[in-house]
Amino acid sequence: MEVITGGVAAAKGFEAAGYEAGIKYENRKDMALVYSQSPCVAAGVFTSNVAKAAPVRWDKNVVTNSPYAQAVIVNTGIANAGTGTAGYNCCRQTAECVAEGLGIPLDSVLVASTGVIGMQIPMDKITAGIGNLIRIKTAGEQAGTTAATAIMTTDTVPKEAAVRLEIGGKTVTVGGMCKGSGMIHPNMSTMLGFITTDLAISKALLQEALSMDVQDTFNMVSIDGDTSTNDTLVVLANGMAGNEEIINKDDNYYKFLEALHYVNETLAKKMAGDGEGATALFEAKVMNAASKAEAKLLSKSVICSSLTKAAIFGHDANWGRILCALGNAGVSFDPDIIDIYFEGESGRIQICKEGVAADYSEEEAMKILSDPEVRVLVDMKMGDAQACAWGCDLTYDYVKINADYRS
Repeated sequence: MEVITGGVAAAKGFEAAGYEAGIKYENRKDMALVYSQSPCVAAGVFTSNVAKAAPVRWDKNVVTNSPYAQAVIVNTGIANAGTGTAGYNCCRQTAECVAEGLGIPLDSVLVASTGVIGMQIPMDKITAGIGNLIRIKTAGEQAGTTAATAIMTTDTVPKEAAVRLEIGGKTVTVGGMCKGSGMIHPNMSTMLGFITTDLAISKALLQEALSMDVQDTFNMVSIDGDTSTNDTLVVLANGMAGNEEIINKDDNYYKFLEALHYVNETLAKKMAGDGEGATALFEAKVMNAASKAEAKLLSKSVICSSLTKAAIFGHDANWGRILCALGNAGVSFDPDIIDIYFEGESGRIQICKEGVAADYSEEEAMKILSDPEVRVLVDMKMGDAQACAWGCDLTYDYVKINADYRS
């Protein structure tokens, strides 16, 4: 597997575009289109929030009931959530406009929105934006980056990833983009993610691969503990690589799963590191837990702890907050045997040994905690299972951003 530059338009047959439609923001791109020259089998995972946005309900229906999908249209600024029947009708009108412009079936169009909840979509601006997106869509790395930029809200950077590998004697590419910076606590899988591949694979296996992999990637991310109304992650596979269709869990399936995992994990970590107001990516790795399920609960409890996140921001080696977060995870363990370390590009230091403070340098710990990526390592000494979770520090700017987000 080779890591390459590119994103959602890296795979054969995919085109993308971004456009400034003026939906809510000024002087920035706020609509994106992803289009496949050939129909795609589609898989998706969606928010567990009961108050699902209209696009989530539309896309769940397309992924579940349509034989294929061929285009994704995305707008930012307005989430089309809490909008009632009018919001769902907006999804239909949007899909109709895309379908007519591209000459594809209505039920092959996926619709995604992100932004403020409770506002209605301005359909005149959406319609005009669609026309322009169709006109300027193209293949290639720059097109993918433009689309990734256009789906940003409070994100500070576009988020892309792509890999290339050989399957069945054919070159296969998997690429993708996502957005997400606040209201991030995916529980499905405000985050949106779109993965594209030219692999030929059955719809059932594509869905199984995605549903399984999000458990160790996007579902292990938390920025602020809030699960959005709009969380959506879809994968489109158009088969244009020309490999023999994967219909069984053979070696080729597991090669694809490895590639999908890399793209998903890379995007998930980029999302965590770009949390609203964040200054550092915060990773918690729990080792030697009794089971994988317990390791996941423990690691996510650490990165979800507001007190721990604040300590990371303050570069404070307050390991007691980590111990407290572990104890709140709902997992039974012996606190008198665990070891805790901090790790970053500046080095590694043990701060807790067998449940009590280790002999460490506060200055060295502060240096590590000042790195742009900070990792907490926890040795539970209970088994051989491990898991990683990703988040970010909790800063003053997070409150500033969210205090006036709507206005």
